[in-house]
Amino acid sequence: MAASNYSLKVNRELLDPGFESYRLSLDAIPTYSVELDAAVEEVKLKDTQYTLEHMRAFGMYNYLHLDPWYEDSVLFVDCKGQVLGLTVTLDTALGKPRELYRIPADCGQSEHRLCASLSLTSATWAALSDGAGRLYLLRTGKRGDSSHAKWEPLFSEDTGEPFTVLHSVSHVPEGVHTMEVLLLRIQKDPQETKGSGYSVSLEWITVASTAGQGGWLEKKYEVKKRRVLTGKSVPHYAAVEPQGKGLMVASDKPFAFTHVDGRPVEPPHPEPMEVEKTDPIYFWQQTAEDVTACVRMPEGVTKEEVQFRLTADRIRLGVQGFPSILEGQLHSSVDPEASAWIIKDDKSLEVTLQKLTEGPLWSELLTGDKRGEYVVSDEQAALLHERLTFLTSEDLNGNPDGDKPPCNSQELEDCDGFPEDGSSLTHFDGESLKPTRVVNLGSHQFLFSVDVNPSDMPCFCLRHDVDALVWQPRPDQPSDMWEHVATFNALGYVQASKRDKKFATCAPNFSYASLGECLRRAFIYRQPAPVETVLFNRRQGRQVGQVAKQQVASLDSDKPILGFRATNERLYMLTSSHLFVLKVNNN
Repeated sequence: MAASNYSLKVNRELLDPGFESYRLSLDAIPTYSVELDAAVEEVKLKDTQYTLEHMRAFGMYNYLHLDPWYEDSVLFVDCKGQVLGLTVTLDTALGKPRELYRIPADCGQSEHRLCASLSLTSATWAALSDGAGRLYLLRTGKRGDSSHAKWEPLFSEDTGEPFTVLHSVSHVPEGVHTMEVLLLRIQKDPQETKGSGYSVSLEWITVASTAGQGGWLEKKYEVKKRRVLTGKSVPHYAAVEPQGKGLMVASDKPFAFTHVDGRPVEPPHPEPMEVEKTDPIYFWQQTAEDVTACVRMPEGVTKEEVQFRLTADRIRLGVQGFPSILEGQLHSSVDPEASAWIIKDDKSLEVTLQKLTEGPLWSELLTGDKRGEYVVSDEQAALLHERLTFLTSEDLNGNPDGDKPPCNSQELEDCDGFPEDGSSLTHFDGESLKPTRVVNLGSHQFLFSVDVNPSDMPCFCLRHDVDALVWQPRPDQPSDMWEHVATFNALGYVQASKRDKKFATCAPNFSYASLGECLRRAFIYRQPAPVETVLFNRRQGRQVGQVAKQQVASLDSDKPILGFRATNERLYMLTSSHLFVLKVNNN
């Protein structure tokens, strides 16, 4: 794994250290629903898809897709292979979802079929997977409520193995229309003998237009480049830069490029650490009163040739005609008048330094000098052992307070846990395929990702202490590649207490965040807003100017929630039989 070389810079102006809590509001949230003509088929995991990574990638998949180019427009795929879209303009007059494209009937019959997945590449293109291993690039035309055009497939390829589409972008380098598509697979790995037996792969495909027989008026699309990354965990976040120049991945375990166009990539050779094993040029030991150092000298040296100078804080020791052997600042002050030196065995010089302050032990002889070796006497070893005895015990519960039970890890709550130490956010360069920026996420739990501006990369939300901070990737700003753009106060702590949480998201304008459970309920957490009436905090005796509201919505359905998306005004929740629209904000 590449060493961390970057850290996220928090904008302190977006934090609210005085935030108290969310206030439960009993205001009803208007809820509308549309009954679907054909059910949304939840693809159940097979017995062979038993790992945690299968569950993260496919068992928790969000079947509902939000169109970031057209406000309040959502899409999904039903059990008949229909790609359906619904654009909401008037909540009280919801129409039926309209068919935009139908996956051919002969597709999607693989034994290990996954759920169909969709990524909206641009305002006029989309990438679609049938769940059985076939990728479609579709020209959609302008979407939205006013458009009734059917989508046209201009590229189709059978990749051989099922996958889901994670992300896609469209750009036009040098006048050539190009699309970048990122696919996720979980594959059997014969080399993985100690773990689950599976590995996770990301395939980054570049598809570009070429001139057909009729010239550029008859464009065709073909694969120009394939790059494969592998890792041991499903990424929390993976997205291609808008111009296709790089890739960002956030995951618990590191990813690395392994193949380009079918050819293996040579793994980078780790640079050997420059640690030269040399014999120490001096040995030293100490007591509470003094320090004794034994320095190696040229054999046969006389006392007239020794150059020795000692002050309260510095020492210089050498032989006439040679560079100084020992020179630098002492760890602590000494008494030069009470210190001395003597030549022993014609090949070493022993220096005795009287500490000016008795008692404290030195951690080194000279500040920053690593050329010496500290020798611990038997007396000091016995003393250290005695001081550290309390840290060890032969008893299973070495608690001196015997009446108190030992800590039970099962009593810890989710909010007390942290992600793995190896969790990282990495930016890969598209040409060299090497990581350029690596952030150690440490205890910053990944919460969700959200499309805020369709021309930018998706934002992602991380837990920082108790808050949830939203970060916007800026690949064109290498010195400030991830910008802190919004904060949801205490959401990091609040979401950890929701045991049945399945989805999390927020509005593109950050006016609210929402958590969705497996069944029925959604929790909405609004940003602090001014209150209309005068409120006082009785504990602190001050007037409250703003209140952050929490609301709970419960659907009239007993079916699992399969999709969960938020816009600035509405929250969309999809079950197998209905699409629910919750009016959260009024413009």
